[in-house]
Amino acid sequence: METRLALLQPRSLTIRDDTKHHEGHHESKGAGHFKLTIDCDQFKGKDTLTCHRLIYNALGDLFPNSIHALRINILNR
Repeated sequence: METRLALLQPRSLTIRDDTKHHEGHHESKGAGHFKLTIDCDQFKGKDTLTCHRLIYNALGDLFPNSIHALRINILNR
């Protein structure tokens, strides 16, 4: 995830793996639950939906096999 999100040139990036809190969540089929906190100049002046689209486009095919759920916190938008 970090490598792919590096394309957005974030000023700061934190990825927390929360998968252990969702053990037994049968719908995830082994994919992880993550919380992403990111600060990126590309987000300035953009609405939340546009920022989320940029993130999802960067992560692409990691959904749904590697990432089941992603909580996104955008800083300094």
